[in-house]
This record gives sequence, structure tokens and C-alpha cells, in this order.
Amino acid sequence: MFISKVAAGFPSPADDYVEKTLDLEELLIQKPAATFFVRAQGDSMLGAGIHPNDILVVDRSKEPMPDKIVICAINGELTVKRLMVTDGQWRLKAENPAYPDIPLTEDLETVFWGTVTNVIHPV
Repeated sequence: MFISKVAAGFPSPADDYVEKTLDLEELLIQKPAATFFVRAQGDSMLGAGIHPNDILVVDRSKEPMPDKIVICAINGELTVKRLMVTDGQWRLKAENPAYPDIPLTEDLETVFWGTVTNVIHPV
């Protein structure tokens, strides 16, 4: 990995040496045995920077917490949303106003699969 940050202008000739190699697994994965990758589809999470075909890095060992982005199975179908709690009511919130919140009620079979820790997408 280069020792300096990248400038959006002209490169510095002093930045031509490498400090160490970049290990993406070390950078993106804290607990390999509890981590999996899933590809996003749809546009419900655009406001969170998650685009169609992005790869989500998901850690199953992290407890679902309010304000975190989670992968959930709702009645057997996987979805990625932000977990929220308002006035004691848990819900899954899309990051696109075109999609409604999903209140987590007893009549929904809800299984949390993990917490999204990183998003990988092309520019």
C-alpha cells in the first residue's frame, strides 16, 4: 500500500515507493469464519451507497444494532435494509424514499443473517 494518500491533482515524485502490500482480506474481513459476500440487487439502498450488483461484505458474528445495515430474511426472502427502532417499534428502512419501511411484527418470520461491514462497487 502506498504510504501517502492520493491527490486529485498532479502526483508527487516522492510517492513512488511502497510501504507494504495491500491485503484486501485483512482490510475487509475481521472474522473470516463468520463473513460472507452477497451481491446486491435493486435500488432500495442507493442512499446508503449500495448500488445494484455491488458486493456486500457481511459479518454474521455482529449483533443486529439500530442504525446498522443488515441482511435479513423476511418470510424466507433476503433483503438488505437499515435496522431502525422508533418508539419501541423495530423496522427495516430503505435508503430510497420510493420504498416503504418494513415494520418487524410478530406475523413476519424474521431471521437476521448479519451486518453489512463493507460495500464493494465499481466507479
